[in-house]
Amino acid sequence: MYMRLMKYFEENISKRSSTDIQGYVNAAKSFRLMMSGSAALPFSLQSKWIKLLDGKRILERYGATEFGSVFSVKPGDSKNPDGSVGKPFFGLEVKLSNGSEGEILVKSPHMFREYLYDPVATAAAFTPDGYYKTGDIARREGDYYFILGRASIDIIKSGGYKISALDIERELLNLSYISEAMVVGVADEEYGQRVAAAITLRDDYQEPSLRLEKLRADLRSRLAGYKLPTILRVVKEFPKSASGKVVKRVLGKQLFSELNDPHIQVWRSQTGGQAKL
Repeated sequence: MYMRLMKYFEENISKRSSTDIQGYVNAAKSFRLMMSGSAALPFSLQSKWIKLLDGKRILERYGATEFGSVFSVKPGDSKNPDGSVGKPFFGLEVKLSNGSEGEILVKSPHMFREYLYDPVATAAAFTPDGYYKTGDIARREGDYYFILGRASIDIIKSGGYKISALDIERELLNLSYISEAMVVGVADEEYGQRVAAAITLRDDYQEPSLRLEKLRADLRSRLAGYKLPTILRVVKEFPKSASGKVVKRVLGKQLFSELNDPHIQVWRSQTGGQAKL
């Protein structure tokens, strides 16, 4: 939602008279709080809203239907790091499966009790000591938590590394010419998976197309080498669900089912073979 609102502002409202522009800005400033919790909020997008609203931040949080809200950025918390979903809500028991990083495990007084008529799924959803297994991966830095993604789709296992697709998506969206981005793992015999990126370009991008080599070069100062995409597809737009989300599990298979597709770029070494990570 925030991305679509900002895109409309940049492409339409910003071209109107200064009086009209200020009217829209003042209306946005009148909101007491702006919250985001349905998907990861790119820092580049957060920065645009901060600038537009004279320092007011969109507050990020994390939760789900089964257990409600778990993490949230508190209003006025100037120490909250960029990209963090804040601290746990009061009254919850939260831990990560591997100490400071791992699957988010939750106990909550308002947590659901069971999947109706499905005792097998219910038993699989909880640890022996009663924590709900969210399936989402996070890391903790001090008192603050960062969501790395869904274990089944957002964690890419490549060449012995576990890579957060969300981390790469955030950096892609920090590039001025990219409008939307989706990162998935594509099966590979040698590395297990390769990092594949699908993107849409901003309307004002001047080049006829985006080359994978340029994308990797622009990301090199932001990401470790093993996180750089080795597969790229540029699309006009992403199909979305009724709630406005990109369904990675479906779309990833559609876009990268056949790497010989002429619309897909695969990074090659200078000798002509498929490049090493």
